Amino acid sequence: MVKWFWQRREQGRKLQLRSRGELGDATRVDFDELAPDIDTFLGQAAYLQLGYFETLSELIAQTPGLGDKEALSRAAGAALTKHEDLVALIRERGDDPTTLMLPFREPLDAFRRATHGTRPQETMLSVHITAGMLDDFYIALSASYEDTGRRVARILQADDDRDAIIDIVVRTIEADAEWRSLLAMWGRRLVGDTLLVARAALRPVRLDVAEEEKVEPVFTELMAAHSRRMDAMGLAA
Repeated sequence: MVKWFWQRREQGRKLQLRSRGELGDATRVDFDELAPDIDTFLGQAAYLQLGYFETLSELIAQTPGLGDKEALSRAAGAALTKHEDLVALIRERGDDPTTLMLPFREPLDAFRRATHGTRPQETMLSVHITAGMLDDFYIALSASYEDTGRRVARILQADDDRDAIIDIVVRTIEADAEWRSLLAMWGRRLVGDTLLVARAALRPVRLDVAEEEKVEPVFTELMAAHSRRMDAMGLAA
């Protein structure tokens, strides 16, 4: 049976994704030959945050509790702030944000549709899991873009205000135990689509063996961080 590179046992040094607020010389994979050009990097990152804002805004309308609505609005606001900060950075570089984001509208909208649940709780989990994994991935990529990359990392490491999503998921599970297996299964389904988005962001269409070994630690750590997020909600990854 063929195994994807994130399923195989990691060998050699392990990439440590930076924690929030940490921009020191963390051990990292050298993405210079694999990272996309700067316009692709910025366009994808900015449109992803806009998509999270749109999805969270939709969830506010579907959520009955006023307290939960207010909490979700903070998460939506955090995503919008990240989007606006990335857009401002793009403009500062002399580029048009719409032009940079437009090529990624169709594939990233398709990704949002694929990870949109039939129930609000599933979609909340989708935002928390996919945004967490892809923010981590883009922070890892950011080291390839010098000062611009450092600024993007700081933007993405800002508080996401998604604690409300964790609270809602935990309360849902506590109210009805059947939700635990359903959301755990949904969380596992999200991983494949999310890793495909991350893989598509890299420059080569296909990775050779040496390139695959180079990026393997990144995906290994993305999976480890995913497991920690699931565990924090009482869900099995």
